[in-house]
Amino acid sequence: MRAMNKVLAGTAAVGLAATMAACGSDSDSGDPKPQGQFKTLTGQTTTVVPAKSFTDALTQLKVTPGLVGNAKMTSEGFAFPITGGNATIYKKGDVKPYVQGTIEHQGSGLSLTAGGIKVELTNFTVDPGNNSKLTGDVSANGKSVVKDAKLFDLDGSTLQTPTISKSGVATLKGTTIYLSQAAADLLNQTFKINVLKGGSKTGTEIGTAIIRATGK
Repeated sequence: MRAMNKVLAGTAAVGLAATMAACGSDSDSGDPKPQGQFKTLTGQTTTVVPAKSFTDALTQLKVTPGLVGNAKMTSEGFAFPITGGNATIYKKGDVKPYVQGTIEHQGSGLSLTAGGIKVELTNFTVDPGNNSKLTGDVSANGKSVVKDAKLFDLDGSTLQTPTISKSGVATLKGTTIYLSQAAADLLNQTFKINVLKGGSKTGTEIGTAIIRATGK
């Protein structure tokens, strides 16, 4: 599984929203004012930094990861291009959830191959709102299994302070990614194993997310 560790080591990014923000203040009406608001996300990437426990599990299970579509391997790791969506970011504590919107990644994804079976997880959509999650499509050996399924649970409590560059690239990092119950059940059944667990904060930890995004 050296190849997998080589691919995954240092990967950055599943999941959360663009941090298009500097300092904000309350509006005259008393309603919280967004620190950043993007009606349309126009680019950049979501990357995943894998947890060692996850890479070790893949090694033990002899599961080989790969890239699908427009996903690329960068110096950080797996990068999934942002293709659309929207985001509104409030100061933490002003609104719950303080990151709202959707982040789309059409045409890219991750594959997992073992025992002659290749599972592809593609077309990710990140929902950073209440019950934060990442959904996507699943296929096995080229045949569709399910569409728009919840693949990962996202724990936004581990988010770090957002940053934004002078060129307008917002960065949000630190969201912890867990395998969802539905995804754990599907992968266990497909690969004939029983070691993967699902659920927010209780499921198999996949890693942490970094999102870099631009918009208008």
